[in-house]
Amino acid sequence: MDSSPKSRPYVWHKQSISPELEIIDCPVYDPIKDFHRDPTGVYVLIRCDPEHSLMEVALCDKKHTIIKVFRGRKAQDLYYTIFEYEKKHQLKWFSRKDHAAYLGKELKKCEFALLGKESYVQE
Repeated sequence: MDSSPKSRPYVWHKQSISPELEIIDCPVYDPIKDFHRDPTGVYVLIRCDPEHSLMEVALCDKKHTIIKVFRGRKAQDLYYTIFEYEKKHQLKWFSRKDHAAYLGKELKKCEFALLGKESYVQE
């Protein structure tokens, strides 16, 4: 019997499996070749402040000016606050979903660094 990932039966808790289920193997992401700047020009700088157990996210505009800084202790607190602020003020900071995912990934790395589990360097 074939035990490759594609041949394993999918078993979930209570969900049924669609007859049209498609399993998609993802290619390896190349951060140089596959990166696309957000059309808004906004980007983030992330840093850890271990002395105060804080993470900081600076939002920069396309002129490389820091326009806002958000501080918090947990990744979820930060990205939730940033996205709610963006929505409340009808801003368009993150028009690409991969950039929002990047923010979450980097904040989680920073959170682990604050716990002393690894050092943090923003990718």
